[in-house]
Order: sequence, then structure tokens, then C-alpha cells
Amino acid sequence: MDVLEAILTRRSIRKYTGEVISEEKIHTLLEAGFSAPSATNRRPQHFIVVRELETLEKIMQAQPFTKWLSQTGCAIVVCGDLRRQPLIGFLIQDCAASIQNILLAAHGSGLGAVWGGLYPVRLFTRGLRKILHLPPWMIPVGLLGVGIPGGEKAPRDAYDEERVFFERM
Repeated sequence: MDVLEAILTRRSIRKYTGEVISEEKIHTLLEAGFSAPSATNRRPQHFIVVRELETLEKIMQAQPFTKWLSQTGCAIVVCGDLRRQPLIGFLIQDCAASIQNILLAAHGSGLGAVWGGLYPVRLFTRGLRKILHLPPWMIPVGLLGVGIPGGEKAPRDAYDEERVFFERM
């Protein structure tokens, strides 16, 4: 699948078969995450791969909009290290770029994935900090459920001509 096709056909997948994701595929997804651009090349991204059902259940309790985690092959929590990038705006952008790369790599590899937001909701970030034993300088930005899709979703046309401007608004 070429990159434009991946971008235009990627959809958030919330139903999975529950099959285990191979180490090789996880490595590929993480490689894509590490390949994202980074403001001032600080590269604050860290990735926590979660496979244990007990930990996934705790995450679902801490972030109630992630019930789909129970069916995934794994979760990837994307965190930003404030020691590497103290400018929070850049840190969030860097992590978001990694998340998008992982979503596209998953889709291009035949996997399904969905982005669950964490930052800036303190209730969600506090819960993940505790569950994953994160140090105070590590911010959980987002989490991804990744797995074998339990069905197909048709692509949609998201282009909105009314929100495109040239030169000025």
C-alpha cells in the first residue's frame, strides 16, 4: 500500500479478533513511531507496549473511553519526556506525530488501530502514571489499541472545501 492510499483509507478500528500481535509487527510499528519528525530534534517519545490483560483492564478503568482494549492484540502508550523536551507544546506535537506514524504503519501492515486520548485530561494521565509507574517527567500523551481487525470499515471522504483558504481567511 502506498502512503497516500494508507492516509486516505485509514480508519479508527475498535473491534478486534483478540489475536496476539507478533514481535516483528510491534517492532515495525515502534520503528515507525521513532521515525516521526521532532521539533528541534529533541525526540522525547517513549513507547510502552502493554499486553497483559490485567494491565489493559486497569487502563480501561483509568480511561473509560478505551473499552476496545479488551479485544486488542496490544496497546502502545506514547509518552513524552520533559527532560528531553521541556516545551510542552513541542513535546505533544512530537508524540502526536509518532502516534500518526504508528496508526499509518498499522494500517499499511494489515492491522487495525485506534488512538485513545490521554493528555491533557488529568484524570486519564494520573491514572496511567500510576498504572505504568511513570516518573514525574514522563507525560502519557496517548494510547493506541492495535490488533487484527474484527471487520472492515469503508474509507470516507473527509475533504471539506469550506475549510480550505488560500493566502488569507
